[in-house]
Amino acid sequence: MNSTVPIVLGIVGSPRHGGNTDILVDEVLRGASDAGAQTKKVFLSDLDIHPCIACEHCAETGACAQKDDMQSLAKDMAESSVWVLGTPVYLFGPTAQFKAFLDRWIGVPKNDFAGKGGILVVPFASSEPEIGENTLHILKRSLQYRKMNHLDSIAGPGLLDAGAANGQPELLELAYKAGQQAVSG
Repeated sequence: MNSTVPIVLGIVGSPRHGGNTDILVDEVLRGASDAGAQTKKVFLSDLDIHPCIACEHCAETGACAQKDDMQSLAKDMAESSVWVLGTPVYLFGPTAQFKAFLDRWIGVPKNDFAGKGGILVVPFASSEPEIGENTLHILKRSLQYRKMNHLDSIAGPGLLDAGAANGQPELLELAYKAGQQAVSG
């Protein structure tokens, strides 16, 4: 990959291809691409990422003992300057796939992600905006813990049906602009 071109990595924590999280992450990536970035997207549900087993191997050696897709994803994360972290809200938090992925950050040396940017994409079915607050808080604190920069948050209340985000032009524009801004400053 060309090191002069910023790389923006979209990580979709929804198991639903073509769903609202996927749509909004795509819009962020489209904005980033139009601003000159190289983009890549992964679906956590398509990967084999095991939950943390609290074995402490990473604390002792600096590497996770588990051998699964997290190693290649962590490499992609390290090579990217901006991440788009997308998860719908499931019972006031991220999906199980996303939480397992997030827990596995503990097995990556803490400073490997320092200084990178993060855009958060959190759609949810409820029309009450506060329903997404807990998930956004978890993600913001995770970025902060890793000394990353929180660039923007795209919260999408009222998105129950798959594809409903396509009927929200203002939300799509916010996502697109977040991607552009992440690359162009």
